[in-house]
Amino acid sequence: MQRIPPITAALLIANILVYLLQQAQPEFMLAKFALWPLGSHEVDQLRDGTPISVGFEVWQLVTYAFLHGSFTHIAFNMLALWSIGGQVELALGTQRFIAYYFVCVLGAAAAQLATVAMLNPGELYPTLGASGGVFGVLVAFAYLFPQARLMIMVPIPIPARLAAIGYLVIEFFLGVSGRQSGVAHFAHLGGALIGFLLLLYWRSRQRRF
Repeated sequence: MQRIPPITAALLIANILVYLLQQAQPEFMLAKFALWPLGSHEVDQLRDGTPISVGFEVWQLVTYAFLHGSFTHIAFNMLALWSIGGQVELALGTQRFIAYYFVCVLGAAAAQLATVAMLNPGELYPTLGASGGVFGVLVAFAYLFPQARLMIMVPIPIPARLAAIGYLVIEFFLGVSGRQSGVAHFAHLGGALIGFLLLLYWRSRQRRF
């Protein structure tokens, strides 16, 4: 079995450790480290009655991507990262891969904040999960290995490029239609889009020099 590259391995370990920490302090972790909408803070209470301020903080643009809402949520994201993240890291190199992943995380956060501000202004609810970064990794895999076979939407291996495009089309449809509430579809699309633009930028620089 091929060894998992260092950044992919570190992301897997970090996400799992944070998820375990969430089980001990779920309310506190959610209040302080999930991504909350822009705007004023509100005071909430933990289960023990301790008051806590809830609202946007700048560090949440990154920390939200290490929190997950359920075992299924983290299992799906980590399985995807484990399956394709290592190959993308080897292709891009360690430094570019870590930059790429966190740019996708930031892009997903920006897309989610913009979506909430435009469609649900005034509502205060958290966003969490590594999906924005993982969608960026999926786009990178499809870009770098377009003919590789993936099984995402159906139990049939299909070319990575078609699988990624199909998945993103479904995400867009679900986001626009609102048929799957409680999922940050536009955050997924934001992570994918900013990742694709970064890949194009890197490619243009290679051609220039």
